[in-house]
Amino acid sequence: MEAVSSQTTIIRTKGQGERRWFFGGGVHTWKARAGETGGAFLLFEDQMAGGKMTPLHSHPDSDETMFILEGEILMHVDGENHRIGAGGLAVAPRGVPHAFMVVSDSARMLCLHTPGCCEAFYWDASTPLSPDDSADGSSGGSADGSAPAGPVDFSKVQESARRNGGIVLLGPPPFAAR
Repeated sequence: MEAVSSQTTIIRTKGQGERRWFFGGGVHTWKARAGETGGAFLLFEDQMAGGKMTPLHSHPDSDETMFILEGEILMHVDGENHRIGAGGLAVAPRGVPHAFMVVSDSARMLCLHTPGCCEAFYWDASTPLSPDDSADGSSGGSADGSAPAGPVDFSKVQESARRNGGIVLLGPPPFAAR
């Protein structure tokens, strides 16, 4: 087996990295892109408002690891729900259906995809934010992404999934209404 190594040294401090509004809800701060890691992984920080939930989905070609930095999520995997708070970890192996919902007022997590093959999906399902943009894309918001959630547009998420792969959308969120 051939070892995969980073193409370049990557150093990004707190708050550094390209910020993008993800149309599924949340501000992504890209910490390490697939091209920078020789395709080995994609790593981004995700700042989300309470109530954000994902549809049931899987990633056919990558494992998704979520490390919770702040707040709490409800992770649905293997037909069961698991509460995961700050310092907790969830791993959804490739091909395993899963979904999550933010159950605290807000949450912040690191999301790691190994390998980084689904970057094109996230890129096309998001739009750049400037340092002066809030999470909803308007000017004057907080630079840390803690502003209220912006416009969620699942049609853009679905189109990116169709065009780029990296994710299979399997159905609606498997959670009862909050």
